[in-house]
Amino acid sequence: MAETSHPQITIDLTGEAATMALAERVSKLATPGDTVALFGTLGSGKTVFARAFINARSETPEDVPSPTFTLVQTYEFPSPHGPIPVYHFDLYRIEDLSEVEELGMEDALIDGISLIEWPERLEGRLPVRRLDVALSQGDGPDQRRAALTGHESWAARIETITALAVQK
Repeated sequence: MAETSHPQITIDLTGEAATMALAERVSKLATPGDTVALFGTLGSGKTVFARAFINARSETPEDVPSPTFTLVQTYEFPSPHGPIPVYHFDLYRIEDLSEVEELGMEDALIDGISLIEWPERLEGRLPVRRLDVALSQGDGPDQRRAALTGHESWAARIETITALAVQK
């Protein structure tokens, strides 16, 4: 069986504000059942992205701590169809997959929107309906590069991210 092609776009980000603007655009497109997998080394902007994503859904700015030690933080935002939970996972400290089961990730992936930092710790067990965001160092000290890959329903939405960038 041939592997399905997954649309990919690459966006150069100048400064933290550009990373935040990208996260806001992605947040507008995310719906319950979606996962945004945040790949990148330490300091690449994963937590900046997650904070901006969460705050884009809030009517007032949220204090969004990094869940490095708690492993997951949960937020809930109103919508016309009822509250939408957003789960922010940081799997940096996960040493064994059995630890993930204790986090309630399976339920989160079904009924909410999940942001997962260090998704490679899941050893290839990421949900199919996801957007991969790989953040890396850009050409300069304040520059980053974001490679976005859309899977399943994100394959159709990925082009909208670029269109939203042009409208801003």
